[in-house]
Amino acid sequence: MSKNLRWRGIIIAIFIVIALIYLVPSMPGGMPQWWSGALPQDKIHLGLDLQGGMHLILEVEAEKAVENDLERAVDDIKDELRKEKIRYLDLKREGITGINVTLMREEDKGTFKDMISARYREYDIKDGGSVENGARYTLLLKPEARDEAMKLATEQARETIENRIDEYGVAEADIRLLQNHRIQIQLPGVSDPDRAKDLMKKVAELEFKLVDTENSIDEALKGNVPPGREVVYEVDRDKISGNVTRTPYLLKKRVELTGKYITDARVTLDPQDGSPYVSLSFNNQGARIFERITGENVNKQLAIVLDGNVYSAPNINEKISGGNAQITGRFSMDDAKDLAIALRAGSLPAPVKFLEERTVGPSLGKDSINKGFLSMIVGAIAILIFMAIYYGVSGIIADLSLVIMVILVMAGLASFKATLTLPGIAGIILTLGMAVDANVLIFERIREEIKLGKTPRTAIDAGFSKAIVTILDANITTLIVALVLFQFGTGPVKGFAVTLSIGIVATLLTQVFVTRFIFDYLYTQLNWKKISI
Repeated sequence: MSKNLRWRGIIIAIFIVIALIYLVPSMPGGMPQWWSGALPQDKIHLGLDLQGGMHLILEVEAEKAVENDLERAVDDIKDELRKEKIRYLDLKREGITGINVTLMREEDKGTFKDMISARYREYDIKDGGSVENGARYTLLLKPEARDEAMKLATEQARETIENRIDEYGVAEADIRLLQNHRIQIQLPGVSDPDRAKDLMKKVAELEFKLVDTENSIDEALKGNVPPGREVVYEVDRDKISGNVTRTPYLLKKRVELTGKYITDARVTLDPQDGSPYVSLSFNNQGARIFERITGENVNKQLAIVLDGNVYSAPNINEKISGGNAQITGRFSMDDAKDLAIALRAGSLPAPVKFLEERTVGPSLGKDSINKGFLSMIVGAIAILIFMAIYYGVSGIIADLSLVIMVILVMAGLASFKATLTLPGIAGIILTLGMAVDANVLIFERIREEIKLGKTPRTAIDAGFSKAIVTILDANITTLIVALVLFQFGTGPVKGFAVTLSIGIVATLLTQVFVTRFIFDYLYTQLNWKKISI
């Protein structure tokens, strides 16, 4: 065997082995006991139309979040005015546009403006005219600050809802942000829609608890938990492999601080080395509590517990005053963003309302699966029989390539964690037809070359080289359309685009690369003299 042919065979074998490895979790029997945690764990996810369940679209009333931010700002400004001994006649929120302030003394105008400019930079100061012995101002919330608050509110609502759905036990939930502060939720396999909706409305609970380092965590894990203590786990899921690591902590049951005192949590970059960390902001009461906790527990760990899971357990290095805190660690930017969102997700920042609800019964989903796979199997068998009868041995070679192509498509769905939908099955069936079309172009070109009196080897070379341009042109243009559908489509359209895109790539690999390898092996290595085509 030539060196070039050997390497081509090795590459094909590697692709097939990798594809089969990705398909093992999706097999009916599941993963074998010896299956390593380092190997793929995700199976092919079935969409709502195949598995049954519920489809919801929620709208976050994000303007309420802006109102809440303004109300907190009113309380903070009141405290600041008292500290600065600035007397005011009126201080109240004005819709979602800003805050109205009426000062009692004209001599406080300069101090007031300096304070607002230094501490509340997200507001523009607008002069509202003079009053008797005083002044009136409107603190206008900047549009970009308002938009950011509404965006963060929607992200926080999504995070909170996702935490609750995970607790509910829906393993393949699809939750994504839409435009206009809306959230699409698909819950395959949910049999109690009312319970799921109630769960989404509940408020997530954020707690700060001290870590007990005096007692043994190992003894606690054996069941010897000291009085007033509890074992809580930090659950870390690897986004690439999907592996889950559970780290136990022995915590004091007493709640030192709750998430209701947090006003904000944002990702900040260290000015020295550019590493990300999370900045927390407390309201005035929370700042006093946090200052007391950190002052009394220097060199101890303070665990941040969300929904019964430890998110972080930073060490208290010193007493922290001023209502601000930092959580540092070996964060990537994405990890820091996720933690910040999780901290903000201590409670729903604004009410949510259900705009759309659809329920697909499990019997309908099962019927869709049966009919979808039946249509795919019948279509595949018909294609395999036709190719074998019409093109002989060459048709059998094409059939083998088709089988490999289907394996690659299904493995692609598993590796990309894509969801297989009923339109997705239609995409696979369409891909089978396109793959056959590629083989027909090649085989018909080979037939024409043989009629011209060329040898089998020359006819094969000419058939592949002359048909490849047409095949690439047809498949690449279709791939572009599929990518556009994926980018701008939603729901069933996107499911169709996913399988079609993966199928086109698999078609180019198998019907050109694999089929050509088999022909070259038979007519070069085994020296076949006649083409059955």
